[in-house]
Amino acid sequence: MFISNAYAQTAGAESGGIMGFLPLILMFVVLYFVMIRPQMKRQKEVKLMIEALAVGDEVVTVGGLMGTVTQQKDHYITVELIPGTEVKMQKNSVTAVLPKGTIKAI
Repeated sequence: MFISNAYAQTAGAESGGIMGFLPLILMFVVLYFVMIRPQMKRQKEVKLMIEALAVGDEVVTVGGLMGTVTQQKDHYITVELIPGTEVKMQKNSVTAVLPKGTIKAI
């Protein structure tokens, strides 16, 4: 009457097994090189920086405080912000190690 019958169509040219996944694989490879690999590299650099901390290093903390490392223990360091003012904090709170003499120049 008003509605015609719908019949399933046969598949024309199939794209093959691996060819269907090729765009997905290509997107994962691009994602790896653009996002995952640089993040892993940055994590490795931060870990090496924290392991290399020594007494006398000038550091910047997560909160933006700048000071000199005066003591170092397993997971904690003591940072002297100004003469006579020391703060004890975790090593993970250090974001950067400054070149020697930077704090005195400021």
